[in-house]
Order: sequence, then structure tokens, then C-alpha cells
Amino acid sequence: MRKLAILGASLLVLSSQPGFAQEASAPDGETASAAPMSASAAGSARLAPERRLTGDDLFDLSIAADPQISPDGRHIAYVRRSNDIMSDRAVSSIWLIDTTTGEETPVAGRSGGAFSPRWSPDGKRLAYVSTEGGSPQLWVRWMNGGEAVRLTGLPTSPSSLAWSPDGRSLAYSMLVKDAGPKFGSAPANKPEGANWAEPLEVRDLLTYRADGQGYVEPGFEKIFLVPATGGSPRQLTFGPYHDGGHLSWSRDGRTIYFAANRKPDWENDPVESEIYALDVAGGTITALTDRNGPDANPIVSPDGGKIAYLGFDDKLRAYENTQLYVMNRDGSGKRSLTANWDYGVDAILWAADGKSLYAQYDDHGETKVARIGLDGSVRTAATGLSGGGLDRPYTGGSFTVSDGGAIAFTGGTATRPAEVQLARGGSTRILTDLNRSLREVKSLGEVRKITVASSHDGKTIEGWLTLPPGYREGQRVPLILEIHGGPFQAYGGHFSTDNQLYAAGGYAVLSANPRGSTSYGAAFANEIDKTYPGNDYFDLISIVDRAIELGVADPNALFVTGGSGGGVLTSWIVGKTNRFKAAVTQKPVINWTTQALTADGSALFGPYWLGAQPWEKPELFWARSPLSLVGNVETPTLVIVGAEDYRTPVSESEQYYTALRLRGVPTALIKVPGASHGSIAARPSQSAAKASAILAWFEKYKKGWTRPATDAAGK
Repeated sequence: MRKLAILGASLLVLSSQPGFAQEASAPDGETASAAPMSASAAGSARLAPERRLTGDDLFDLSIAADPQISPDGRHIAYVRRSNDIMSDRAVSSIWLIDTTTGEETPVAGRSGGAFSPRWSPDGKRLAYVSTEGGSPQLWVRWMNGGEAVRLTGLPTSPSSLAWSPDGRSLAYSMLVKDAGPKFGSAPANKPEGANWAEPLEVRDLLTYRADGQGYVEPGFEKIFLVPATGGSPRQLTFGPYHDGGHLSWSRDGRTIYFAANRKPDWENDPVESEIYALDVAGGTITALTDRNGPDANPIVSPDGGKIAYLGFDDKLRAYENTQLYVMNRDGSGKRSLTANWDYGVDAILWAADGKSLYAQYDDHGETKVARIGLDGSVRTAATGLSGGGLDRPYTGGSFTVSDGGAIAFTGGTATRPAEVQLARGGSTRILTDLNRSLREVKSLGEVRKITVASSHDGKTIEGWLTLPPGYREGQRVPLILEIHGGPFQAYGGHFSTDNQLYAAGGYAVLSANPRGSTSYGAAFANEIDKTYPGNDYFDLISIVDRAIELGVADPNALFVTGGSGGGVLTSWIVGKTNRFKAAVTQKPVINWTTQALTADGSALFGPYWLGAQPWEKPELFWARSPLSLVGNVETPTLVIVGAEDYRTPVSESEQYYTALRLRGVPTALIKVPGASHGSIAARPSQSAAKASAILAWFEKYKKGWTRPATDAAGK
């Protein structure tokens, strides 16, 4: 199996999706688990099966992630994420598939969550991370005898596992905690048994809290080495820098390549990183790149002579296509293989012959794998990847490649969550059927692709229309415009629990990709550079009009919702038009000044998204803030946010809720307890409850709302 290198996103996005595909640390709450219990296991007193998707069904869902094909292509180890009704969480386990027979056997996860499987170079062992026994630790299983051994007893979770070429060692990265700053102290005369207050908390990092992590513990990510048969780990990198990310060994086992920002101002430059060569024996670190912009995810060629990597020139724009580069192992001869290919590369693998690379990318809402030659030639190697999450139809997925060129990947459809698939010899097979019980009973909404020319400038805008189950041609139904986050992300024809729950409630759901969306080229994405939100509004209204023109949407029953960047646009839309009967804005940015100074991307939002800091151009920040339009809002608008959201902080939603209340517009504020920005739909009960609340709000205001003539609050 060739080793995979991934660059998640060109720049920070507002949205943060659950990390199903390449998990670096223990999923929330994963400590121990027997077989996850589904909702259907309890049975029902109903007289007949419920044919439409319900909130209860979310506990019955599973999704495939991180498929790792063995070097000889005979087996695939993958992570199965199954929702558990008892813990109200997705539980991870590792399963093994025989690629010839399709037979599946469990590998790890019966006594604790297991994830990040990685084959040894000879394919005889499998390394992985497991929470068996409590905290996440590194384990190795000998595949012939089936014995598994815990290699480590680490204080924090290992990530970025990488076998040495001779199979004798495993490299990994891990957070090394630090004491952090201190100023002064409490009195020293604390009596024995006294119950004093907690000590003062001192923060001195620019990003002192991070979404999904909370308040950041002092410390730095460092690279370690541990014998593959057990023994004491050895720390390889030191200093006040984060040395995490993908690790790649030289063929002689003497060097580990990694990416980091090791410059003194690393906190203020969130995009920057260079590729470094680490001498394993001596600890010497040498920079191989030096440009302004991220160079990351190094991966050594099969013959050891070249290094492929991902990156782009930092032009202070909100979006850049991530390009695929190669250089000689000493850092000379750098060149881009995709400079004239208008797609962003998300993950790469060398082909066994060393003459080409496999690259994952998004194209018009679909995730694909291309084979890119060192001469710049491109051909499609796999299509239909998915796995960007369960709640909304984002692009995504992951893949690996055997020495013989077989591609294992996660792929699904608009009505089927991601399964493990295998592309080999010109054909593709689905190897798993993780949701067969649901598929055999449930009637899901059909999903159709639609396009329209934007009323703003004629640009083609694509969207996917999910119809209510049993929809009859020509029937007009209420329409929910559901807007994606990011904003530099993309929807596609992928499975979505939110959309199917809305459709089961009798609504058509429109998932559109307005300008700013990825997978349509850099120019299309940068249409909103320094002007977000803006003309994307016209794209969304145009595609709603198209759904009406097609005879599907009832023009008198329009509703709108969206999360993160979709929450921004929802709030912008109701400030621009009264066409929608009701709205639900989820985890929005309302005020760009407060967002830029309280979110976990403070070094990025001002310079990259608006081109200035708030005190430099306050009028620009206000002009792009949905709060500036709240005086126009006459649409009942529900506000939803995770109680521990640090990407679009809770205060953003609270500002909007308070402004709507002061104006007398019908509103309510829902906080999802314990939820971060990225995990607002991670727990099945909360995901179901959130969708139910949105439907209830739309039902309450299905006829809209008119301000009483005597009400002057809105003036």
C-alpha cells in the first residue's frame, strides 16, 4: 500500500465537519465499547414498519472511513463508525475485508474505540490507535496469528502513524504538554483542608481556544519514534513549534520528512509551513522549501529520489487551489504538476512505478481520484468518492492504493452513506453494505441535479434537489433552501440525514453551490474574495426560482436554513428579501468585527477574508455583516448554535437573537449542549432533535408572519 498524504483545506473554513476519514486522535467520548446498540434493536409496537426516515433511524446508521489496502491488494482494513444508542455517539472499530471473497472480520474495537489502521511495509502487521483500557494508545496486530500488542503508554493521543521502511519502528506525533505562563500566585498560607477557588487561568496564545478542543493546553506537537515490537519511545523534535502532520520516511530509513511552521511569528501566520528533513539519528532538521505559502504533506517516491508535496503561493486571498509539486530529495528541482489544472488537490499517493501520482480532488460537487503523470498528463482513476459526513451532503472521502494499482476508497450515493469500494482492472465493486437493514425498509427521497444561470452575471449555478418520498411529477411542495458552510466547500449528490429528514416531512430540499463554492475552479471560489457575503445571494435566489420553474417548489411556501457559512447567508438573505416564510440560521457569523477578534482563526479572517483588520476598515467589516441588515428583517428566524462553538462563537448567535428580539421579529435561541462548531450534529440524539426543531419552526410559520400594525418595535 502506498502511503497517503492529505492537505485538508487551502485555508481555514468556517465549517468544520466530523473527521470520519483520517482520524488523528480519539473521537469524542470514545473510551470503551461493546457492539454498538441501534435503535431498531429495541423493537417497536407499531403495526407496520415506518417507511420514511425518522430521527430514531439515526442510531441505526454506520459509515465507512479510512480504507487502508494492504500492499499486495488482498485485504482492506477500514474504520467502521456506527452510532450507539446507549452512549449517543459514533463508535469506531476496525474491520478487515478479503478483496477476493468480500468476507469481513473484526480486527479491533470490541473493548474500546479503534481507528487509524496502517499496514506495515510487508503487509504482515497492522498498526492502529485504540482506547482499549482507557486513553488512546498505539497498538500493533500480527495479522497471521491475530495477536495484538499495546506498544505505548502515552499521556496524549498519538497521530500521523508512519512505519519505517524496514518495519522495525513506528514514527508518530503527539502533544507534549508545557507548564504555560504564570504571573504571581495565590497566598501561600492555605490551611490544611481549606476549599479555595481554582487558580487563575493565564493565556498568552493568539489562538487560545480551538473549536472541538476547547481552551488550548500549553504545549507543542512533536515527532517520536517507538520500536515496532515495543519499548521506550524516543522524542525526535524539540522547540516551541508544532511538528505534526503527515510523516514520510526516506527509503534508507535515515530521514523523516514533515511539514511545520518553525518561524518565530508562527502564531500570526496561520497559512505558512515548510517541508523539513529530520535526521533520525542526529536530530538535525533541514528546511527543503522556503516560499511564502504552505508546503505540506511530503511523500517520498518509491525509488527515494523525489518528494511530492502539496501547497500554493500565498497571495492573501480567501481561497487558493492546492497544487501538486515534486522536488528532488535535497529540495532542488521544485515544480508544479498541476499549475494548469484548475482543481484543488486534497490527497496524494505515489504510483508504484514512481512515474505518476494518484490525487484526490473535487469536480462539480463530486469527489474523484486522478492519476497525474510527472509529465503533467491527467486521467481519471476513480469516481464516486464520498464520506464528508452524515448530516449534510458535502464532498469528501478517502482512498489508498496497493502496489498493484488497486484503489480502495469510500464511496456512496445520495441515498446511501459511504461504503468501502474497490476499483481494480477497470471495474468497481462495493465491498460493504453497512446499512442494509435500513435500505431494505426505508423509502428515501430521490435526489436530482439542477442548474441555472445566475441572475447576477449568467454564471452556471448547480444544485441538488431532494424530493419527498413518493413525490408525484408536477406536484408542488414546500421548499427548503439549505445552504452549505465553508464558504469554501461544496455540496454534491451525497447522502444527508438532514435533507432526508426534511424530505420525510414533506419538503423538497435544495442544496446549492453558489459562487465561492469549491470544485468549480479558483476563479469561481474567489468571486467572494473580500466580498462575502455578496453576489452569492443572487445565485441562491436564482436556483430557488429554477426549482419553482421546474414545477417542484411552491412559490408561496419557501423556507431557508444553513449552517456556518450557510448561517451567514441565511441571515443575509432575510435581510435582503421577505420571500421566505421562515428561516433558521445555524452557527452564523453576524458581526465580522467580533468574529475576527473572538473566533479561533483570528490571524486569518481579517487579512485573508476582508483584507484588513477591524480597526483599519471598520466600515468594510460592518458592510459585510448580516447584523447591518437586521433592521430589514421581517422573517421569523430561529437561531441555533453549539454551546461550545469557538469557530463562530456563541456570542455571534446571541447578538443576532437579541437584535431580532429588540426588533420584535419572532425568534428563539437554541443552544446544543456540549457541541462545538464541528460536532453540532455528531451525537445522534442532538442531530435528530436539531432537525426536528427546524421542521417545527417551519411548521409554526408555514403561513409566514406579518407585523401587527400597532407594533412599532421594528421601526
